[in-house]
Amino acid sequence: MKADLLRERYGREMPSWPSNDIIDSILSHRTWRTFKDDPLPDGMLETLIAAGQSAASSSNLQSWSVVAVTDKDRRCSLMKLGGGQSQIGEAPLTLCFVADLSRLAAIADSIGHPQDGLEYLEMFLVGAIDAAIAAQNVTIAAESFGLGTCYLGVLRNRPEEMAEFLQLPPMATVVFGLAIGYPNDAQPFHVKPRLAQSSVLHHETYNVTEALRPVPQYEAALAAFNTRAQRDQARWGLHSSHRVANAEVLAGRDRLAGTLKRMGFPLK
Repeated sequence: MKADLLRERYGREMPSWPSNDIIDSILSHRTWRTFKDDPLPDGMLETLIAAGQSAASSSNLQSWSVVAVTDKDRRCSLMKLGGGQSQIGEAPLTLCFVADLSRLAAIADSIGHPQDGLEYLEMFLVGAIDAAIAAQNVTIAAESFGLGTCYLGVLRNRPEEMAEFLQLPPMATVVFGLAIGYPNDAQPFHVKPRLAQSSVLHHETYNVTEALRPVPQYEAALAAFNTRAQRDQARWGLHSSHRVANAEVLAGRDRLAGTLKRMGFPLK
C-alpha cells in the first residue's frame, strides 16, 4: 500500500520507507472540489476544532480563531464572496481561519498592559502561521473520518467584505478557508504528484542546483497526471510563472498590505 501511495505522490517508483496508518492517510491527501449534500455527524465540528487546537502555537498565544459557516443561505453568500467557487456552496461546512490579534489586544487592555508589540509584522505572521498549523491538523483529522477538504485562498481576495460578513473585530482577518464534507465519489480519485524531495529537501545548506534539477522530471509526471485526470493544464513551470507574473494575477491580494492596515494591523 505504501509503495503505491509514494508512487502516486512522486509520479515514479520510490523506495520503501517507514510507514503506518497515519502516514498512509497523509500520503493519500487530495483536494476535493465536489461534495455530497450529506450533513456532518453531531459533534464532528467540535472534534475537528479540538484537533486544530491541539496543534503547536507560537508561545501559546493561540493567535487564531475560526468561524464555522454551515447555514445554507450564508454558504451561498460566502460562495459569492469566494468568486463563485461551487465547493463553498456544496460543502456542508466551511471554516474561515482568522489571524486574530484582537483577543490578545483585548486581554492586554483588560489588565492595563501595553501591547505595542502587536503593531509589528511579526505578530501578523504569528497569527497566520498559527492558523495554518491548526488548519492542517483539522484537515488530517477530517480525512481520518473519510471527509474531503479544499483549502480556499480565494477568501483573501476581499478581506474587508469578509470581515463585514463574519463581523470580525479590528486586528482580525481571514487568511484562508477550508471547505469540508463528504467527497462526491462520482468524481475520479487522483493523487497529484509533487516535486522530487531533492528539490525541496536540502542537507545542511541550500543547494540551488538541486532545487531546479528535478523540475523537468516533475513536469513529465504532472503532465501524465493531468492526462489521467482529463485536465487541460499548461506545464507546471509556465502555470507557476503565470501565477507570479504581475500584480493583476493576484486578484486583489496585491493590495493586501494597505487593506490590512485599514483593518487595524499597523504592520510596522
